[in-house]
Amino acid sequence: MVYDAGHYDVIVVGAGHAGVEAGVSAAKMGAKTLMLTLNLDMVAFMPCNPSLGGPAKGIVIREVDALGGVMGKVIDKAHIQMRMLNTRKGPAVQALRAQADKPLYIKEMKHVLENQENLTLRQGMVNELIMENGECRGVLTETKAAYYADQVIITTGTFMRGKVLMGDLEYESGPNNQRASIKLAENLDSMGLNLTRFKTGTPPRVNSHSVDYSQTEEQPGEPRLQSFSYETTDYLADQIPCWLTYTNEFTHQVINDNLTSSSMYSGMKRGTGPRYCPSIEDKIVRFHDKPHHQIFLEPEGRDTEEVYVQGLSTSLPEEVQHEMVKTVPGLENAEIMRMGYAIEYDAVVPTQLWPTLELKAVPGLFTAGQINGTSGYEEAAAQGIMAGINAAAKVTGRDPLVLDRSQAYIGVLIDDLVTKGTKEPYRLLTSRAEYRLLLRHDNADLRLTKVGYDYGLISEERYSQFVEKKRLVEQEKERLAKITLKPEPAVQQMLQEANSSPLKEADNAYKMLKRPEITYAMLEKVIESDELLPDVVKQQTEIQIKYEGYIKKANEQVERMLKMENKKIPDNLDYDAIDGLAYEAKDKLKKVRPLSVGQASRIAGVNPSDVSILLVYIEQGKIARTATAN
Repeated sequence: MVYDAGHYDVIVVGAGHAGVEAGVSAAKMGAKTLMLTLNLDMVAFMPCNPSLGGPAKGIVIREVDALGGVMGKVIDKAHIQMRMLNTRKGPAVQALRAQADKPLYIKEMKHVLENQENLTLRQGMVNELIMENGECRGVLTETKAAYYADQVIITTGTFMRGKVLMGDLEYESGPNNQRASIKLAENLDSMGLNLTRFKTGTPPRVNSHSVDYSQTEEQPGEPRLQSFSYETTDYLADQIPCWLTYTNEFTHQVINDNLTSSSMYSGMKRGTGPRYCPSIEDKIVRFHDKPHHQIFLEPEGRDTEEVYVQGLSTSLPEEVQHEMVKTVPGLENAEIMRMGYAIEYDAVVPTQLWPTLELKAVPGLFTAGQINGTSGYEEAAAQGIMAGINAAAKVTGRDPLVLDRSQAYIGVLIDDLVTKGTKEPYRLLTSRAEYRLLLRHDNADLRLTKVGYDYGLISEERYSQFVEKKRLVEQEKERLAKITLKPEPAVQQMLQEANSSPLKEADNAYKMLKRPEITYAMLEKVIESDELLPDVVKQQTEIQIKYEGYIKKANEQVERMLKMENKKIPDNLDYDAIDGLAYEAKDKLKKVRPLSVGQASRIAGVNPSDVSILLVYIEQGKIARTATAN
């Protein structure tokens, strides 16, 4: 007997990294929100690597935090070490990476959810959606509880018809032997949604006491205190190292001898795996000329002895995994606590989504996270916060939020998914962003804090601090432009030490800082400085001055791009009525239904000539007449 279990504004199905951001953001915006998850002890669980951040991904965490999300705050409390990557390179590719304390991360995130106003956290298995007149209006659980809502967000990760593979062993399961979501996947399938099959994998975990670390290289955290969140004030100073070792010819021999018993190569695997995080079997086959591959030993927390063997993801049989692990230096006597495995799962083909992450064919239904074909906790969190914002915006009568490619990596991620789709688990890379000089780790707050504030996700106190930071940066830039540096001994000495050309005539400090080899810290030795000026203000001042010319050029490119984005296309445009469009272009345009000419230009199969025809069609005013006629 189905019973009425309650009415909400927004329901979030799943409490992984997408789910928690969706739930918290919707609740912060004033929407009465319900979050249903299979297991309350697995909130924000990391089924794979115990780390967050890195190139592009670390910037995404900062963007989520700038919008008012929670991932950055929680990892700042629940890590064992942090490192800033690519410090010898420019700011466009620098990114923070944290090794997570996995059990503590779950504890801290659950605490956030339990104490979030307007958010109800509940354990339950969702079996199907409640539909009314073609719109999603709630969910039905396996216990026959009917929960009703104006908007529903599905964030089921890799649980939809999840299947674990290890050697010739195959069984239905979500990650870490959790229950798979079978009936919900069947329900979505029966609704006519286009689903695909993807795969991911994970390596063995070993007992730290059984590892000989003397044969490995220590990988310590960075001494300088770092944080992902702009609100963090308490830092964890005690860090735990990771360790580096390598595979060798014996490892590769074991793998080659047993390739046919791997789920990857035995024909059992049907899903497509991630290109940028391959299994060790895949590495050995694809890069057979390489004598070794890196293996990182990553502790899973401060209060556990489990060590994650990063780089050894596998679906080989259990007995082969034991043999393989023991060939790695430092792991000769390693005791495996959890075996590696591959997992297949259903994913929604993301070109079925609007840029708001709402399904085009099912109003009221959003999807976010790995169900949309992505890989990675950070990509999931990014989609989660955007789905939560847009679901709550529909409820509260606000405009939807769509970030463009020049605003955030989040914008790049979602635009790639809904416009181009993906044939493999999608991973964010810095190379995917055309304007990565604008999308830096250091300026995520400058790009997105105002957006988060406007949607009610940023507190007045935090926003005031942000406004003050902007004011101080502009004030310091103006001050440096007014300071004159003369060819005096102290100045010349500073330039000599920096291997920079000496001054021949007076110049100002602003222009001096444009020299690549001159830093703000060097200038402080020869000019009067405000010692109370926060380091983040000094850093931002230096970056804005030093890269001013490049940033200006990038902004000019953005302006040209926005002209295309501002040429809107009605949803009901009849592409068949446009003479000259290639048949493939018509087919792709009808499937994606782009909202702008700019988005249309990024669809695979739509050529520049097709875009030109579409532009002419718009400029002639035919688009308005066609839309009206329809």
